[in-house]
Amino acid sequence: MIIPSTIETYARARAALARGDLVALPTETVYGLAGDARNPDAVAAIYARKGRPATNPLITHITDPGQAGDYGIMTPHAQTLAGGFWPGPLTLVVERKPSDLAGGADAGFPTIAIRCPDTPWRTHIPGPLVMPSANRSGHVSPTTAAHVEAEFGDDLLILDGGPCAGGLESTVVRISEAGATILRPGSITSDQIAALVPLADAPKAGSPGLLAKHYAPSKPVRLNATHAGDSEILIGFAGVAGDISLGDTLTEAAHRLYAALRTADDSPARAIAVAPLPMTGVGVALNDRLARAAKGR
Repeated sequence: MIIPSTIETYARARAALARGDLVALPTETVYGLAGDARNPDAVAAIYARKGRPATNPLITHITDPGQAGDYGIMTPHAQTLAGGFWPGPLTLVVERKPSDLAGGADAGFPTIAIRCPDTPWRTHIPGPLVMPSANRSGHVSPTTAAHVEAEFGDDLLILDGGPCAGGLESTVVRISEAGATILRPGSITSDQIAALVPLADAPKAGSPGLLAKHYAPSKPVRLNATHAGDSEILIGFAGVAGDISLGDTLTEAAHRLYAALRTADDSPARAIAVAPLPMTGVGVALNDRLARAAKGR
């Protein structure tokens, strides 16, 4: 059930979450499938509805940056990055504190992934919420309310906030004493992180967004294509014209990528070809998502 995002519908979503129901909410990155992070039934329902592996932890979304210290150990490096990028598309993986959060969301790891999203409902719907992308596990992430409905049908309350401004999932950073390790690239780049805290090596376990094959349409995906092959539909970029265009800038490409993959997947073509994207700035994140979409194809 798609309804507009308004003050009145925020109250409806808030009541549904308090009952233990799941709600799809728009964010600046992608649409999320939200549940009360303190309700074990809601956490279990998210894993079940998505078909998500129990070994893949969920991100805990807070609605005020000051809540982070209730759930995780916010070291000076973590505080610096939170101060620089929250609310926004950055997830911090830190050591977990004992709290009232439901078990299961951390997938058994001693760490917790925390994000404060930059979204209008943040001041109307209290956290903490667990909120992975509102799609079935492994599928292309949703950037419109219609994408969510296509994944789950019309029995889920979906707040329509229009197309997501960013279009890519958050940058995930593991915090250690030495600094920050980027586990999943996103719109906040390594250069932006390094401008505030040192970059460091750290174990990659205990983080969402690490599946090798993910963000994948049902059709085979061929990367770095300059033309469409037989029975392919071409997603173009900049100087490579295609049947679908990602635009001329990396910012445009990030905004359009998932919608383009969904459109290509719904086409009569038997396979999808994607033009080369430079490995600079947010292009690192775009190439990460495309590599996972093409994995094993």
